[in-house]
Amino acid sequence: MTTIALTIAGSDPSGGAGIQADLKTFSAIGAYGMSVITALTAQSTQGVDAVLAISPEFIEAQFNTLYQDIQIDSVKMGMLMNKEIVTTVHHLLKSNPIPIIVLDTVMVAKGGHSLLKPDAITAIRELLLPLATIITPNLPEAAALLDCDEAKTEDDMQKQGHELLKLGCKAVLMKGGHLLSNESPDYLITQNNTVKITAPRIQTKNTHGTGCTLSAAIAALLPKNSLPDAIAQAKNYLHGAISHANDLNIGKGIGPTHHFYRWW
Repeated sequence: MTTIALTIAGSDPSGGAGIQADLKTFSAIGAYGMSVITALTAQSTQGVDAVLAISPEFIEAQFNTLYQDIQIDSVKMGMLMNKEIVTTVHHLLKSNPIPIIVLDTVMVAKGGHSLLKPDAITAIRELLLPLATIITPNLPEAAALLDCDEAKTEDDMQKQGHELLKLGCKAVLMKGGHLLSNESPDYLITQNNTVKITAPRIQTKNTHGTGCTLSAAIAALLPKNSLPDAIAQAKNYLHGAISHANDLNIGKGIGPTHHFYRWW
C-alpha cells in the first residue's frame, strides 16, 4: 500500500521549503503527499518579504475535508506561525487521530526572518509536543523550547534532547547542523536509547529547506520502517539532496536542495 502523508505547513513560492519542499520529498521517497496550508509567504532564495496567516477556520476546513475522505498514515507539521494556529492544529489532531506525527519546530527562516510568534512557542511546548511521535529541532529551536542557552557541544545536545523528551514527545531528533564541526551530528533520543547519526558536512550555501525536507522524509518513511531506520534513511536522502544542491543553480541567495537528484 502507498503511504499517504500530510503536511501542515506554510507555503514557499520559491519551492525550496515549506509545503513545496514537503510534497517534493514525499514524492521522492515514494509516498502520496497532501497539504494543509497554514500561511502564505512572499519569499525567494534571498529571504522572506511578507507573511500572511491563514485563518484557523480555513485551516480546519482544509483538514476536515481531507480527513473525512482519505486515510492518512502520517502527518508532518512545519510553520504554524501563531498561537491560534497551534491551538487549532492541536484540536484537529487530538480529535482526529493520525498514527504518526512528526513535528518540525520551525521558528526562523534561513535568512533570519521570524516564522513563529513568541506566544506560539509556549503553545507548541504545551499542546503539540505531547502528541508528537518525534520532534526535529535544530539547536536554536531546542533552546527556545527549553528557554535555555543554545547547546555548544554534543553533550549539551544530548542533555537538551532528554529535557525535551520529558515534555511528552516519544522521540527527539536533535539536529547538530549549527555546531562548529567537520561533521553534522544528529542524536535520536528516546526513553530507551540514544543513537548518533552523522554525515560529513557539505560545503555549500544552498541549504534552503533542509529542515522541512528532513522532517518530511521521516514522515514519509516512518509508516513502513522502524524509527532508527527511518531517521537513517531520511538523513541519507537529505545528504544526497544537499550534495547535489549546486547542480540546480536556483536564485541569487541561499538556494534549495535538489529533491529529485536521483532522477535528474
